[in-house]
Amino acid sequence: MTSTQSTPDHAEAEQAPVLLDVTDGVAVVTLNRPDAMNSLDVATKEALLTVLERVAADPGARCVVLRGTGKAFCVGQDLKEHITLLQNGDERLWETVVRHYNPIVELIATMNKPVIAAINGVAAGAGAAFAFAADIRVMAQGAGVNLAFSGIGLSCDSGSSWSLPRLIGIAKAKDLLFFPRTVKSAECLELGMVNQVVPAEELDTVVMDLARTLAAGPTLSYGAMRQAIAYSAGHDLSSSLAKEGEFMQTTGSSADHSGAVDAFIAKERPVFQGR
Repeated sequence: MTSTQSTPDHAEAEQAPVLLDVTDGVAVVTLNRPDAMNSLDVATKEALLTVLERVAADPGARCVVLRGTGKAFCVGQDLKEHITLLQNGDERLWETVVRHYNPIVELIATMNKPVIAAINGVAAGAGAAFAFAADIRVMAQGAGVNLAFSGIGLSCDSGSSWSLPRLIGIAKAKDLLFFPRTVKSAECLELGMVNQVVPAEELDTVVMDLARTLAAGPTLSYGAMRQAIAYSAGHDLSSSLAKEGEFMQTTGSSADHSGAVDAFIAKERPVFQGR
């Protein structure tokens, strides 16, 4: 068993806005501002970006879980800080999309390993978009999603214009963006916005069981599938077939593929190393 924390001092780590634990191949990234419903101030965004860069580059992290503490998953931009920056004419206000939100979402969506969003409570604005960028979304009963952007006169960000229509269709995505409301867990499941809805007390168990299964799987294969699906969303059939061919060559020369073939011949279960 291996376990690492984002800082060496446990007490200090518990005060950090973003926590990281890597155990047995599962990297759990926790938004840790429960009193602020895990809203995103500059410090939290910078910490989250740093942690995601770390787990994306860590070969020992073979599956990533993104979660929140307290009653919320993440309610998006910290409006208290936003108002202060707006009143002061602080240029960091609008730089944050390029500096923080865009690279955070791109890491969640494209790192070469699967990502699970464990939605324990409300996910709003950029927080909802972070969940949409994951591969799998598991939601607790009683949680919900709110695309709150137009309620404060803003456009959508954090990739929600890209991911949401792909999950639920263009017409429904526009409806939820133009007329923001809290979409409750049952409707989220019906729309295809989440993969599973589970009792709140079972969320951590379900997510971690799923994460451990993925962490023990063929990590390169999962990463290639993520990239192939993203690529084909913006390319024609011929280009997508060619890209699939590239990924098949890459995964076909991997140790995991060779080991799996040997295990098949020996009528044994394959043991994947993620390489």
